[in-house]
Amino acid sequence: MSPRAAPIVFGAALLLAGFSAQAQDASAERGAYIFHAAGCETCHTDTAAKGAPLAGGRPLKTPFGTFRTPNITPDPTHGIGTWSEADFVRALREGRAPNGDHYFPAFPYTSYTKLTDADIKDMRAYILTLPAVAKPNMPHELGFPFNIRLGVMAWKWLNFTPGPLPAVAGKDEVWTRGRYLVEAAGHCAECHTPRDRLGGLVTSKWMAGSADGAEGESAPNLTPDPATGLGEWSEEDIAFALKLGMKPDGDSLGSLMAEVVENGTSKLTDADLAAMAVYLKALPPIVHKP
Repeated sequence: MSPRAAPIVFGAALLLAGFSAQAQDASAERGAYIFHAAGCETCHTDTAAKGAPLAGGRPLKTPFGTFRTPNITPDPTHGIGTWSEADFVRALREGRAPNGDHYFPAFPYTSYTKLTDADIKDMRAYILTLPAVAKPNMPHELGFPFNIRLGVMAWKWLNFTPGPLPAVAGKDEVWTRGRYLVEAAGHCAECHTPRDRLGGLVTSKWMAGSADGAEGESAPNLTPDPATGLGEWSEEDIAFALKLGMKPDGDSLGSLMAEVVENGTSKLTDADLAAMAVYLKALPPIVHKP
């Protein structure tokens, strides 16, 4: 290489490095948004024990036992610091760990599988910018036979369809965006749809509420049924509740949903909250009071 060419090559390398850093920053910025839409901080932070963000340990009480959420900080030993991008995509898309183990469906990969590859990769890029916490994961407290991880393979065969959301003909961009945020990122059905004896969602009562929601709480009916759901709520009422955690009557959303609003939906744009409301109001009304 000639002395004259060397500065040009060096400058080009710096320019490419700058573009790469900018791309990574942009990816992490987009990832922060989908991270909040997905509610990761709420489940993976043991708020009651004043745990560090995303360090796991939060107990999720269910009819099948108590699950403990894992550490998803960039810590290389206890978190996801050594995971490749493919590992992260596989976890959310297929519900499988880097070693091939099947995750219990308390991890809502049945909804996260509907995310786009771009959103999943951006979410990982954002998480890797956060502080690593060297906190060991805690074991689940499950009774037999629900503690047998191999049984999850059979459960998936019955209840899990991997892959992004298919398009629906005749629906506009607002409804489509709302569906994506509610069904995929927000994974609202995981709490707001009742489950059968094996833990599968009862699709005939999709979003109609559940008596056995996360942490043993009941989750209300989100369909537009006027007697038992959100039929009396306007789209503006729904968007306002997701933004500020306040119901039309002035009462506040409580308990776990208050955390969902604080850590998640309150950080979304008004346009996205409006889209979620449009989707919810378009659901078939189902008479069901958990």
